[in-house]
Amino acid sequence: QVQLVESGGGLVQAGGSLRLSCAASGRTFSTYTMGWFRQALGKEREFVATSRWIGFSTYYADSYADSVKGRFTISRDNAKNTLYLQMSSLKPEDTAVYYCAAAPSITAATMRSTHAYEHWGQGTQVTVSS
Repeated sequence: QVQLVESGGGLVQAGGSLRLSCAASGRTFSTYTMGWFRQALGKEREFVATSRWIGFSTYYADSYADSVKGRFTISRDNAKNTLYLQMSSLKPEDTAVYYCAAAPSITAATMRSTHAYEHWGQGTQVTVSS
């Protein structure tokens, strides 16, 4: 069983930065695909970024939603079983609850879908003021 706990959310002014963390339990973290999603008030949960496990030669492929590309960076520290999301140049429209998700097996075709992920954290609120 994988348990995920997010932290690092908060209130920040537009143009500012935040780094979210997701601490994961379980010994197979390094071979899991890990993703970040967000859900704004009254909207559906949407894909933000993913670090997809693709094998022992290349290891990971990172992908981003167009709305955050160039501003957000996903990374992972397998020694600490922790996933990160570095967010820069934040905009008011980035305001949402951010969720960490994990999947033991995933494809490029499904990695942006919430249905592809088996494990979810409780979420952390990010609020960007204008």
